[in-house]
Amino acid sequence: MKPDSYDDMLAAVQAFHDKHDFKNTGGEDLAYRIALMAEELGEISACVTKGKNKQDLAEEVADLFILLIGTAISADFDLKEAFWMKMEKIMKRESKMVNGRIRVSEFRG
Repeated sequence: MKPDSYDDMLAAVQAFHDKHDFKNTGGEDLAYRIALMAEELGEISACVTKGKNKQDLAEEVADLFILLIGTAISADFDLKEAFWMKMEKIMKRESKMVNGRIRVSEFRG
């Protein structure tokens, strides 16, 4: 059985960072990580717009998820805690239909 907790995922990403010495070789630079995340979003978009299969999409989303966990490592914050704090906040928000699609946001005005 594969490990499946967030803590297991965090440890795996930390091991990847350590293996390649990201901390000392620019791999944890936040501006660089943003560029990598933008690249992954482009790959996710290509999967959707070009009708690629679910496995390709899942792999690209996993790449982005690994980058997100790595960014939390790089910026030294607890992503699990941030996730639950944000979920608590957004669960209190109202939704609206905007241009025929549901939108959940802090609507102003």
